Amino acid sequence: MKNVLVLYYTQSGQLEQIVKNMAAPLLSDPEITVTFCDIQLEKPFPFPWDKPSFFDAFPESFLQIPAVIHPPSDKILQKKYDLIILGYQVWYLSPSIPVNSFLKSDAAKQLFAGTPVVTVIGARNMWVMAQEKMKVLLKGLKATLVGNIALVDRHINHVSVVTIVQWMFTGKKEKFGMFPKPGVSDQEIDGAGKFGTVLLEYLKSNSFKGLQEKLLENDAVEIRPFLVEMDKKANKMFKKWAGLIIKKTDSRPKWLKVFNVYLFVAIWLISPIVYILHLLKYPLVFNRIKKEKAYYRGV
Repeated sequence: MKNVLVLYYTQSGQLEQIVKNMAAPLLSDPEITVTFCDIQLEKPFPFPWDKPSFFDAFPESFLQIPAVIHPPSDKILQKKYDLIILGYQVWYLSPSIPVNSFLKSDAAKQLFAGTPVVTVIGARNMWVMAQEKMKVLLKGLKATLVGNIALVDRHINHVSVVTIVQWMFTGKKEKFGMFPKPGVSDQEIDGAGKFGTVLLEYLKSNSFKGLQEKLLENDAVEIRPFLVEMDKKANKMFKKWAGLIIKKTDSRPKWLKVFNVYLFVAIWLISPIVYILHLLKYPLVFNRIKKEKAYYRGV
């Protein structure tokens, strides 16, 4: 008998749909026991978000400052797992506060030590640097990252900006006006079971060697070089902003409003310029981009 823990945090329910569809092939096998654990904070974040709460989460998200969680039940903690499937969202280019908080808890030390882990990301589009931070967290827990699946909004960057804002502030994942439905497509969510089929095969073989390559054959990861470049540049700027705002105890709301303006300018004015420059220099950095794509597709 193999024990699998599916650990995740969700607000809208999208990530829960993804991991449950992924786990379906495992649940149908009598030799596999699947346990689900939804991460809960003592002080939950709102959904739909209100604007002040949304921006107030920025410094702690980026700086990976943990909040207080509700620990899992003793029943979950007392088991030893053959695989942990960890579903997480990206908040401000970092693993979300709830997931980061869990991974820095005593419960995580107990569950993850010596355990193979497959990360499952549900994000708008930029996730590679968040995954680099996730690798550091897992290494600190003495866990072994054996696979990664990143499901994202496939629409162009500026379209997905508009639709994700509408979704986060209304709670409605639906088309509006001329814009498409936000988030990961229904087709990809419904088809997530194909990854579970791959995981089942490797679980039964008692080895996860070559798992990521098999997941990639099933379109587990898509790397867009421009988004990788933007992710890196934005991380540098976010580090400065988060470091500044976290110190501004009394004037924090004012500085968060300034950061809001900066984000607007960065997305709608700076980002298009960076994209044009990216296209112009692409032939000159082709080999570097090729190596980066191979690296970020792996584990």
